[in-house]
Amino acid sequence: MFLAIDAGNSNIVFGFYDEMQEKWTHEFRVNTSRELSVLKLEKEVHLFFLENGIKSDQISHVGISSVVPEVNAALQQFCREYLEKACYLIRGESYRRLKVSTSKPNEIGTDLMCNVTAAFERFKTTCIIVDFGTALTFTVVDEHGSILGVNIVPGLKTAIKALFSNTSKLPEVPLKMPKSALGKNTTHSIQAGILYGYTGLVKGMIDTLQKEIGHQCRVIATGGLSSILTTLKDSFEVVDRNLTLEGIRLITLANSPTIPEDLDK
Repeated sequence: MFLAIDAGNSNIVFGFYDEMQEKWTHEFRVNTSRELSVLKLEKEVHLFFLENGIKSDQISHVGISSVVPEVNAALQQFCREYLEKACYLIRGESYRRLKVSTSKPNEIGTDLMCNVTAAFERFKTTCIIVDFGTALTFTVVDEHGSILGVNIVPGLKTAIKALFSNTSKLPEVPLKMPKSALGKNTTHSIQAGILYGYTGLVKGMIDTLQKEIGHQCRVIATGGLSSILTTLKDSFEVVDRNLTLEGIRLITLANSPTIPEDLDK
């Protein structure tokens, strides 16, 4: 079993890939905290293991993608002490053995590189990957595996939180797609403005990117909020919540000869 750990700004996701079934079978999330407690993490993961019949000795490899450097040491300590496994922390030099490439390997987020790796391995042609996370990102990879560029805007939750935090009377509302774009009350109005507004943003960005590239591309959506905007279902060829996890798995396995060296780093 492969364990992929995706440390993002909002959540740390633990994804479990069963090699025999060739699919992602389990997922576990904890809130991201810059003061991540290894002891608390061990207790929560231990309970998850018990509830799902998972044993640490079933895990063969552990790969980590992190855009939150403050949690890296704790995650590595967790792997050493609780799982008793070497872990591979993805970084700029991790892409040398891959079919994808970027001119700025130490600048682009490892989560985006994981998305690109998984998407290009799947389609082997020009792709636009739309990741609905804390930030909403559009990453473009060409038919040769080279990253052409990235666009970043605030994510759905980030937009709603900013609206709630910077106004006196507007409430924080749930991310639920309203039936109408015409708001009938305050909650409905915010939902309509954000969610229908982001629908137009995503469609417009995909259209703009494809016009600049000069041809139609494969468009893949991922991220925990990728299913919220139901109005976008025809804009994506594939919606894959596990795209980042799959990229972590592919990058880690491509670098597997170096994994033991990372045990004490």
